[in-house]
Amino acid sequence: MAVKKSELYSSLWASCDSLRGGMDSSQYKDYILTLLFVKYVSDKFKGVAYGDIDVPEGGSFNDMLALIGNKNISEKMDKIIAKLAEANNLALEYDVKKLETRVRSHLKKMGFAW
Repeated sequence: MAVKKSELYSSLWASCDSLRGGMDSSQYKDYILTLLFVKYVSDKFKGVAYGDIDVPEGGSFNDMLALIGNKNISEKMDKIIAKLAEANNLALEYDVKKLETRVRSHLKKMGFAW
């Protein structure tokens, strides 16, 4: 049975609301949009010579996935994002320490020990 586009959107939206817990959606978008961007450029440009975006070794979404279960995941994800940004002469648009503080605070609210 085919799923209607509106049902899919509703389901995705409900999933995002569930994942973000008590975090304000204006903060949550910072994390999700960054991950979506890294996923998109990794899928589209990794290994493509002369692509619009250079995805360096150690700067892809797969590198982020390899961090699952790592106790220093936030620091290492910052380094992956920094590699991607540096390879493309992009300035990082967020304060890494602020982002880390917000992630830790949210994880504590969700009951994760840090």
